Amino acid sequence: MKIIFMGTSDFAAVNLKKILDSSCREYQVLSVFTQPDKPKGRGYKLEASPVKKLALENNLDIQQPETLRDDKVVEFIKNLNPDLIVVIAYGKILTREILDIPSLGCINMHGSLLPKYRGAAPVQWSVINGDEYAGVTSMYIDEGLDTGDIIIQDKILIDPNETSGELMERLASVSAKTLIKTLEIIKNNTVTRKAQDESQVSFAPTLDKSLSNIDFNKPARELHNIIRGLNPWPVAKINYNNKNIKIYRSKIIDENNLLGKPGEIIDDKRFIVACARGSIEFLEIQAEGKKRLISKDFLVGNKIKIGDIIN
Repeated sequence: MKIIFMGTSDFAAVNLKKILDSSCREYQVLSVFTQPDKPKGRGYKLEASPVKKLALENNLDIQQPETLRDDKVVEFIKNLNPDLIVVIAYGKILTREILDIPSLGCINMHGSLLPKYRGAAPVQWSVINGDEYAGVTSMYIDEGLDTGDIIIQDKILIDPNETSGELMERLASVSAKTLIKTLEIIKNNTVTRKAQDESQVSFAPTLDKSLSNIDFNKPARELHNIIRGLNPWPVAKINYNNKNIKIYRSKIIDENNLLGKPGEIIDDKRFIVACARGSIEFLEIQAEGKKRLISKDFLVGNKIKIGDIIN
């Protein structure tokens, strides 16, 4: 089966690696499409995407178009004559013209149990919302936003203290296995398609920094889910003594009792703060311009005071 792979992120790279494994040599990757190199770090040095790095290691053809709405790009894909296009966390929308090129269609691996969490950040929102399960869906791509027919779905339990970054890593491995199962049934012409139930649709919009500010007028459980859902980006934060402090990990101390005013520090040895209901302990912290530390080490050089209210 001749495949064009389109992807950018670490999640996508895990899936591409699975296709390239020796056990999957029956799949020929004709070309890899990924986002243009982006400036990164203090020096703004251009850095290749995880998918590009993997493609370079395997001597694959690499394409990094600024847009897919380009006649030359469309002609290039047509000339490759792919059987299938696989799209995973690519970051660009396929046009109708491109969707019609491969004889076996275009498929996508999505990090949710569709139709739940259509959109850019399904894994993060499943953590933020405190879901019990997460999953992956292989699906045919159409012109809508994650609206195509479902092929295979696999789900896993979410650990109640797991961050979205940790869950993403686990789901990438699940996705890679589901992808191979999907390729096999497409190749063998035994694939079945299931239309999505539009009455069950929900959305997972892109995260932004406006979500980062912790609001202690929420219950401890909800804040704990937000903190782990925003890790590794954009990361939850508080403002204490006019300093921004990032919160990477937390622990629920109490879920039900009112132990103080929302935002009130109630333990200065373990950085425990009262919420609208219950209390929460900050476990991993980073003060502005400082290193990321566990709270015990953070409190050695950053004194906090019982009774203070965090903004």
